[in-house]
Amino acid sequence: MLTQAMKDLIAAFPLGFVATVRADGGPAVSPKGTFLILDDQTLVFGDIRSPKTRANLSADPRVEVNFIDPFRRKAVRVAGAATIHAKGSDWFTEMHPRWQDAFGDLSRRIGALVEIKLESASEIWTPPYDDGVTEAEMIALYKDKFGKMFP
Repeated sequence: MLTQAMKDLIAAFPLGFVATVRADGGPAVSPKGTFLILDDQTLVFGDIRSPKTRANLSADPRVEVNFIDPFRRKAVRVAGAATIHAKGSDWFTEMHPRWQDAFGDLSRRIGALVEIKLESASEIWTPPYDDGVTEAEMIALYKDKFGKMFP
């Protein structure tokens, strides 16, 4: 499901924009910065303070997540079903050390691990690639742009 290119992008830019369905049927999007890849078909984020996301997923486990590389202007879109593993559950206790290794002291604030079993995964590329722009050109353009914003 996840290709190596997708895994590389997620590992480099693990901030995922998580889309859930609210009780009224509307969309809700919330960024989560504690994603780890478990395997080719499973992503997990550590929930620190997302009561609305957890409530939405408890009522409707459907979820979509986007990860974006702002320099290459490429993204990964995944969709699947989420399972919430509360702190203290066997699954949480077994898996949490991975977040301790990756996120250090921040991991102590994780109240649940949200496991997403992927049903689909795809890459998204910005339209200039269709016109022949190379990845190197895209990176140079955005390094320059961000360099001016954050010298």
